[in-house]
Amino acid sequence: MPEPDNPMKKILLLGAGRSASSLIRYLFDHATAESWHITIGDISITHLQPLVERLSFAEVITFNVHDSAQRAKEVGQADLVISLLPAIFHIEVAKECLKQEKHLITASYVSPEFLALHAEAQQKNLTFLMESGLDPGIDHMSAMRVIKSIQAAGGTLTSFKSYTGGLVAPESDNNPWNYKFTWNPRNVVLAGQGTAKYIREGQYKYIPYHQLFQRTETLYVDGYGPFEGYANRDSLSYREPYGLLTIPTMLRGTLRRPGYCEAWDAFVQLGLTDDSYTLEGSERMTHRSFVEAFLPAATSSAQSMAERVSVYLGIPQEGEVMQKLEWLGLFDETPVELEAATPAQVLEKILKAKWTLTPGDKDMIVMQHLFAYELHGEQREVCSTLVVLGEDEVQTAMAKTVGLPVGMLARLLLQDKITHRGVVIPIHPELYEPVLDELEEYGIRFVETEKVVERVG
Repeated sequence: MPEPDNPMKKILLLGAGRSASSLIRYLFDHATAESWHITIGDISITHLQPLVERLSFAEVITFNVHDSAQRAKEVGQADLVISLLPAIFHIEVAKECLKQEKHLITASYVSPEFLALHAEAQQKNLTFLMESGLDPGIDHMSAMRVIKSIQAAGGTLTSFKSYTGGLVAPESDNNPWNYKFTWNPRNVVLAGQGTAKYIREGQYKYIPYHQLFQRTETLYVDGYGPFEGYANRDSLSYREPYGLLTIPTMLRGTLRRPGYCEAWDAFVQLGLTDDSYTLEGSERMTHRSFVEAFLPAATSSAQSMAERVSVYLGIPQEGEVMQKLEWLGLFDETPVELEAATPAQVLEKILKAKWTLTPGDKDMIVMQHLFAYELHGEQREVCSTLVVLGEDEVQTAMAKTVGLPVGMLARLLLQDKITHRGVVIPIHPELYEPVLDELEEYGIRFVETEKVVERVG
C-alpha cells in the first residue's frame, strides 16, 4: 500500500499507437516509485496485453473515444489523462477533463478549440499541457533555453530558424526517396497544405501550397550531410509565446533529404495529395488508372505513361523524379482496393507499401535551430543540433522523442512541480529545464556551436 503522504495517482493513457512505446516504457519504469496506477486505452489492445499481464500497477482497456459514457467513466477515475489519440479526438477528451476537473497532456498543436478552454481551465486550477512531444515539444524547450541564455547575456536576436525531420537512419536508407514513414502516414501525405507564413528580414512571406516544395533551404549536419528544409504552415504564431515579437526573421520548417521535395512536388502538381473529395469508382482503380485520372488525354497511343507524366509536369523522363515515381509502382496495374477514397488516401496506401519500416529498420530524428543575434557590437550565430537514432522499427527515435518528454512532464505535473494553469505549452523554465536535463540521460542531447560572424566598429 502507498504511504499516506504518497497516495496512489491514476494515469489514463488514451492511444497506444506507433508513438506510444517509449512513453509506456517510461511510465512503467517509474510507476512503483511514484505510486502510479496506469490504465491504457486503445481501440485495439491485442499488442498491449503481453506488456501488462504480470504488472500489478497497469491494465489495458478497449477504449472508444466516441463512447461518451465510457469516456466520462474512465476520465472520472483518473488524476491525469494523457492523450496520444489522433489530434481531432483530443478536444472531446479535453472537454471531459474540464467537466471532471482532471489535468490533461497531449503532444499535439494547440487549436482554436483548445484556446477557448483556457480561461475555464485556469479557473478550475487545471493544466492542459500541449505541444509536449518532439515537434511541437522538444523544439520549443530547446529553443527557449538558448533564447533565454542569449537574452540573459544582453543579446538581441535577429533571426531564428528551426527545422525538424523524422527520417530513416543512414544504415536503413535503402530507397531512392531516402525516406520511410516514422509517424502517421496520413499526416505526411497532408503535410504543408494551406499557406506557409513566416517573416524574413522584416518582410512577411507567404508560400501557397502549390509552391511550397519548390522553395527549400539547404542545411548541413556534421556526420550526416545535407538536408533540405521547407517552411511549416505558420511560423508567425510563435513570435509572441517565444517573446520574439520584433524579431526580423523567424521560420519553422520540416527537414527531408535532398531530392525529396522536388519529387513530392510532382504529387502536389498532379493533385494526388488532395483530401477534399472522393474519387468515383476508386475501388476499381489501379495505380496506373489513378494517375491516368489526373492527366490530360493522350496525344498518341504510342506515348508511355511515364512520358505523359514527364511532359505534363515538365520534368525529364529519365531524371531522378521520374525514377522515384516509377520505383513506387505508380504506373503499375496494382489494384487500389479502396472504396470512396480521396486522392490523398489512395496515395497514402501506395506509399505505405513502399515506405513502411521493415524488421530491423532504424529511424532518425534530426532537429536544427539556427540563431543569429547581436551582442557588444558583434554579429553572432548559434547552431544547435539534435540527432537521435532509433533502436528498431518499434522502439523508434520518433517514439522516444515524442513519448519521453510527455512522460517527464506527466511526472512533474503529478509531483505538483508545474504551477502554470490553463492551456500551456512548454516554453517556461520550470517545464523545459528539468525535461531537457532528464532527456540527456536518455541520449537526447543537443550539440551547440557558436561563432562570431562580423565585428561592428
